[in-house]
Amino acid sequence: MSHVLDRRRGFLMAELIVTFTLLGAIIVGLAVSIHSFGLFNRYEWARQRCLAAAQAQLDSFAVRHVSIDAETCARLWPGVTIAVEQQPGTGQWAGLQRIEVTASAQAGPRETVVELARYVEPHEGGPVR
Repeated sequence: MSHVLDRRRGFLMAELIVTFTLLGAIIVGLAVSIHSFGLFNRYEWARQRCLAAAQAQLDSFAVRHVSIDAETCARLWPGVTIAVEQQPGTGQWAGLQRIEVTASAQAGPRETVVELARYVEPHEGGPVR
């Protein structure tokens, strides 16, 4: 009879080891997935902020012929760096001003960069600021 009990204990121990191993693998897999989703979420959030900042700068140039000041940009889109380049249009765009906005932000280990451009009519009072 004790021989049968020893076999059952051995089988129970093997089942427990396999169960805990599988449970551990599932927990590690979930932790890796959650970490990856978190990194992706940070990247997408930074990309959305960069896109909103760049679009707002282009809209400001198109409507008001001036850029949004740095203080307002820092308040609205913290952590986003915005650079604006202007050049005269060429070819079929001659007579217009080309505005290119580059917005960038750090998202974890990656840097997110969004570049947008638009042609606008030059301001009658002088060059676009």
